[in-house]
Amino acid sequence: MDLIQSYGLILIVLAATFGFVMAWGIGANDVANAMGTSVGAKAITLKQAILIAMVFEFAGAYLAGGEVTSTIRKGIIDAGYFIDTPDYLVIGMIGSLLAAGIWLAIASFYGWPVSTTHSIIGAIVGFTAVGVSVDAVQWLKIGGIVGSWVVTPAISGVIAILIFLSAKKLIFDRATPLVYAIKYVPIYMGLAGFIMALVTIKKGLKHVGLGLTPEMGYTVAVSIGVVVGVIGMVVIKRLHTEKALTYEEQQSSIERVFAVLMVLTACCMAFAHGSNDVANAIGPLAAVVSVVSNGGEIAADASLAWWILPLGGIGIVAGLALFGHRVMKTIGQGITHLTPSKGFAAELAAATTVLIASGTGLPISTTQTLVGAVLGVGIIQGVAALNGKVVKSILVSWVVTLPAGATLSIVFFFALKAIFSVA
Repeated sequence: MDLIQSYGLILIVLAATFGFVMAWGIGANDVANAMGTSVGAKAITLKQAILIAMVFEFAGAYLAGGEVTSTIRKGIIDAGYFIDTPDYLVIGMIGSLLAAGIWLAIASFYGWPVSTTHSIIGAIVGFTAVGVSVDAVQWLKIGGIVGSWVVTPAISGVIAILIFLSAKKLIFDRATPLVYAIKYVPIYMGLAGFIMALVTIKKGLKHVGLGLTPEMGYTVAVSIGVVVGVIGMVVIKRLHTEKALTYEEQQSSIERVFAVLMVLTACCMAFAHGSNDVANAIGPLAAVVSVVSNGGEIAADASLAWWILPLGGIGIVAGLALFGHRVMKTIGQGITHLTPSKGFAAELAAATTVLIASGTGLPISTTQTLVGAVLGVGIIQGVAALNGKVVKSILVSWVVTLPAGATLSIVFFFALKAIFSVA
């Protein structure tokens, strides 16, 4: 308690600084989830992707990042163990932010798409288990996270395969694909509109307090899907021309439609990501600010100070601008060759998996979900179409993320204890 009374302002400044570092890491690494496939499929340029993501990620983080955030992310540790030692919670969260931020910077530098959620969870578990008590960690939830390394990429991969194979059979394998595109592409567009509307409502706008019941949410999503489908019908018919087109020209015209659709889905994913995953940076920061402001009392929920959300949003944008291109290239170009239709299948599969997970409570990493989807569309072309070296490095980085975050946070926890002379 003496720590909080003596160094309250310094602790908040440290937490804010390291929270910015963590948000920077989120922007550098996780934003590729939304834009990587669009860049890889050449639907947009890298510069355009960064500019678009900056707008939608910041909008999601700032406008829909939430007024209240759980003090302990994901309920992975028991706050009851810190009631008598709030100092440990404060320096532990500060150390966790720095640990997760550093690991994300390292991963982003090498172009490894890792989970920002798992990074901060690993960090929090590390300092808690070693510095406080092994019993304070909810180990069953950690087991669920480890299981998600296999389950969620598998689900999204299968969905991506089904989406692309259906498009291949219904459109691309036909002698006159443009004729069948006019018939079926509006259905894919309507489905995309429905899924992305649900993602935006359930993940992107869930903190805003729109007051929508689940039934109303689905009604809005269905309505948006129908409108998008009708717009798609009008747009795709304009591609039908009396001029005789070669098979390759017809395919190129269809791919252009999927390219536009990819950009729209990417914008929705970026908004939902910014609103949802900014909590990985501002959650621990809000916990520190709350405990310090309340003189050591640990509340179940921490109201956000006005400056926390913009700090997170600016951090995400800064990380994206500086290092974002590295992970985008890995997802969009490093794993397998993508066309707009394949990229669309991957993005829609990832969004669908996110919805399934949020509805069932399955622990999920959006990074691993999208990588699984990209692997799925790559497998369709044959295992040889996958870059084995890149895939192996990605899988290794996933396994290393939890222990890397934990190890760094343990080091920083004991370093901060020594610096502030905490018993």
